[in-house]
Amino acid sequence: MGNTLVKSQLNDVKEFLKKTSITLEDFLNETTISQMNLENEEDRNYYKLIFSNLRRLVVYSEESLDACAVILQSEPFQKPAAEKTLYRIYHQCIEEFFSPKNDAWFEDSRSAYTGKNSIKFYRDVAENLHQLVKGLEGEFQRIREELEFYETDYRTKMIQSK
Repeated sequence: MGNTLVKSQLNDVKEFLKKTSITLEDFLNETTISQMNLENEEDRNYYKLIFSNLRRLVVYSEESLDACAVILQSEPFQKPAAEKTLYRIYHQCIEEFFSPKNDAWFEDSRSAYTGKNSIKFYRDVAENLHQLVKGLEGEFQRIREELEFYETDYRTKMIQSK
């Protein structure tokens, strides 16, 4: 891929990460588990799992945002570093959103065929939490489709360099 295309994608991803970080941070700063009026300890533990994953996403997004900014400011443009960063963003941010390590929620792959949101919670969640994830999903899906190329391309380059 040419430098211009990679740089353009890095700029697009940077803007996505900035919006995502702000949205998640605003939600986490304004919302507590205590406000959720949970009925039992199981629900409380489930929300702790969800909030933990959301905090992880904020950290990954902010770290990746910083990495994008550094690469975009460097002259000359470092295409290999940009591609490696996009690969890392795909795994740390995008994949973590659709398939969190702590199983706070899951992606229903059949939803792509029905036109419904693919993120499903294991339990009923508060409407504001449901709306947050629903609101983020479309952009995460768009960026995932853009960055899937780096998943296979970067691995191929790593194998060929050995």
